[in-house]
Formats: sequence, structure tokens, C-alpha cells
Amino acid sequence: MAAALSGCQAVRFYQQAVAGQCQILLHEQSIPKLIADPKTPASLKAKFEAVLKIRQFAAEQLKLPAGQSYLKYTDLQRPYAVWNVNICPALSLEPKTWWFPIVGRASYRGYFHERPALQYADSFSKKGWDVYVDGVETYSTLGWFNDPILNTFINELDSELAETIFHELAHRRLFVPGDTDFNEAFATAVAAEGVRRWFLAASTPPAYERYRAGQDKEHQFVDLIMDARGQLQALYDNPKLSDNEKLSRKQDIIAQLRARHAQLKASWGGQSPFDEWFAEPINNAKLNTVSAYYDLVPAFDALLRANGGDLEKFYQAVARLAKLPLPERHRQLASYLAASRK
Repeated sequence: MAAALSGCQAVRFYQQAVAGQCQILLHEQSIPKLIADPKTPASLKAKFEAVLKIRQFAAEQLKLPAGQSYLKYTDLQRPYAVWNVNICPALSLEPKTWWFPIVGRASYRGYFHERPALQYADSFSKKGWDVYVDGVETYSTLGWFNDPILNTFINELDSELAETIFHELAHRRLFVPGDTDFNEAFATAVAAEGVRRWFLAASTPPAYERYRAGQDKEHQFVDLIMDARGQLQALYDNPKLSDNEKLSRKQDIIAQLRARHAQLKASWGGQSPFDEWFAEPINNAKLNTVSAYYDLVPAFDALLRANGGDLEKFYQAVARLAKLPLPERHRQLASYLAASRK
């Protein structure tokens, strides 16, 4: 009904969403049966066995609602589960949002195939908007269906596989309609803490140190992005500059961001896990995708510490925040972070 009332474009969008979900459901295979099947490659069996252990850890140690999720496997025969379209004005960091049934407002629009995503993004690019189409390996129905493991992320390192599963199950534990930044930062914080505990339980210090080294690089990358966003926000808010001047200085800030990444890469021995990210054009929409996942994470970390590391108490505290109006919710999160720094 929502699609019918919103016009033909919306009808097509929801049709592809339904078709994409059906494809996932219709091609599911039982993981226990695949493990028992002699035709299943040994490397894939090992990954399935790791998934079952990660699920168990998530349910028992992280108190996440694993339910029947990740007990099945779907091969989508493509590299990404969905392609998210992110759109932002050329001189603003305020993303365009869309309203969807169940999830409320979101700052991205997901497609199960790349072509319609690119076509939709291009319609805004021609109007002068900043657009970014991001291929995403993971996909969650937020508990409406029992999500399967997908071929798009099954071959990740076990630590990354654990991080992915913890993140998606955190969405099942708590999701606030209409607050993308809150939801993604919460799930990111839970996943990071979950992986830390998962490594400790496995008693594999060298593996954990390698993981931490990768996390340290990621944090440095995020710091670069946040600093660039801060500079851009100050630029866009400057009433003394014309739009043309702002557009010119915007490119200068992006060029400085690339130069700072090059310096970081040199300090890492000439290799960077973010080369692919920097190889493509950078704009407001692309920068926002990093902010959505990481901007509020330190505040959630502070809230977890304030609850003595007790995950159940932490979840309850987050649930109380979720009931607040969005501005007050974010203000209280910021206050936790500020108190932790005193």
C-alpha cells in the first residue's frame, strides 16, 4: 500500500526489494547438512563450523538473539548482497533520507542489483548532488526473517566473520527506526567488544594482536575522515564565501585528505587497507558512510564502561536511550562520552 501511494518509482523499488529477499530465502541451504555433505569443499566446511561456534558465542557470552539466524547458507552468485545509494547536497553534510516501512527514515537506499542503484544515483548526480553507491557484503532483515550466511562474506577471516555476525545480531537486539547513526554505531561498538571477548576466550594472543593492529589502522583512517568532515562543515557554514569558493575549497580539503592518507600509508610500510576507498572519487555522500558507523562509537564505548562492562546492563541503558526523542538521545550519548574523559 505504501508503494502504491508513493508512485511508480516507489513501486519498482519495493518490487525489487521483495524479489531480492525471495531470492535469498528460496536458495537457502542448511549449514549442518552442508557440513555433513561429502561434496562440500573442506575450506567451506571449516567456515560453516566457525559460523556455528560464533553463533553460540554470540548467544551465550554476548547475550545476542541468535535465534535461528545464520543456520543456513545462500550463494547469491554475486559479490555483494546489496548496493546502497547515498546522496548528499554538494555543500552540506546533511544526507538525503528516505522513509521505509518498519525501519523508518534511513540515510541510504538499498538495491539488490547494481544497475538500478547506479541509475537512481545518476538521476541525482545530474542535478548536482553528491552521490555514492556502495556495494555491501552483509544484509540484515532485523529479525523479520532468519538471515542466512551469504557467499558475499563467508570467506572473511574468522575474526571478521565474527565481527560481521555480532554486528548484525546487535541490530536484532536493538534497532531504533529513523536513526541510522545510532543503530550503526551501537552495532559497531557491540561487534568490537564481542570480537575482543571472542579472542580472549580463544586464548590466542598473537591473533588478537594482529586484529588489534588492523583496528588501530582503521581508527586512524576514521580520524582522518572525521577531521576532513569537520573542516568541510566549517567551510559550508561560512557565510562570507560564495558557493563557487566553497566548491573550490572543498576540493582542496579532499586533496589534503588524500595526502594525509598517503602519509599514513608510508608510516604503515607502504601498504594500506584503504587504497581501494581512496582510489575512487570522494564527496560528502561517501564521507557520510564512514561517519554513520563510527561517529557515535566512542560514546557507546563510554556507556559500556559506565556499566562496568556488563553487557546486559549496557543493553538496558541503550534501550532507555532508544525511547528518547532523537536530539535528546544523541545529547545524552555525548554526555556519557564527556563524563568518561574527565
